[in-house]
Amino acid sequence: MVAARMGQWLNLLVCALILLKADGFNVGITYVENAVVKGAVCLDGSPPAYHFDKGFGAGINNWLVHIEGGGWCNNVTTCLERKKTRLGSSKQMVKVVAFSGMLSNKQKFNPDFYNWNRIKVRYCDGASFTGDVEAVNPANNLHFRGARVFQAVMEDLMAKGMKNAQNAVLSGCSAGGLTSILHCDNFRALFPVGTKVKCFADAGYFINAKDVSGASHIEQFYAQVVATHGSAKHLPASCTSRLSPGLCFFPQYMARQITTPLFIINAAYDSWQGSS
Repeated sequence: MVAARMGQWLNLLVCALILLKADGFNVGITYVENAVVKGAVCLDGSPPAYHFDKGFGAGINNWLVHIEGGGWCNNVTTCLERKKTRLGSSKQMVKVVAFSGMLSNKQKFNPDFYNWNRIKVRYCDGASFTGDVEAVNPANNLHFRGARVFQAVMEDLMAKGMKNAQNAVLSGCSAGGLTSILHCDNFRALFPVGTKVKCFADAGYFINAKDVSGASHIEQFYAQVVATHGSAKHLPASCTSRLSPGLCFFPQYMARQITTPLFIINAAYDSWQGSS
């Protein structure tokens, strides 16, 4: 388990290095306060959040939504630990983050997206935005509401102009990359038929492989994530109609049924999957 956690943080570091370059500039946080009444909240009940830098020029009607990564929590114990951090509470998030790499507003560093509307969605549910459990146990006050958070954030962005997008891309890294796969068709469904929509997953294609001891650790782990967060109803029905919900957290079992154009980039070797 220690190796698994170390691997998750290494994945997150790789994602951070992709985004953090010398061209970074600070972007303030936006809290989706009206999401709270809908029950669309982080693990600790705080409102979801994102960072938004508006597009300009020819990119004013193009939108890039990037989902932050950060692993998962698979039971009450690990989710309680997560609840005390920025990955489980918007109260713990920094107020500004550096936008760089594919979020940069400089053409020489980011020729494809520099003038688009660029959003970084903060990750605070621990299940790649798939959870949806109505009941909240007063003993731990954990809210498993990731799917509602995703919907609330998208509704907020649509109201701020994304509904008029000519081009829209949903991207993410690590657990955020898995989010961009799991929610790819949901994201497409937000827009009119004429909008060009694509999804991009960086280091989010986790495979169902045995660990070095021969155990199916990641399969068991994902099954626990899905069960804890009540994720089944928000996983692709094309997969859950054939396989157990835990398996449908793996892109290898559900990605082929995604109808929206999907680009996947993964390293040939992944320490999290090789040593977990």
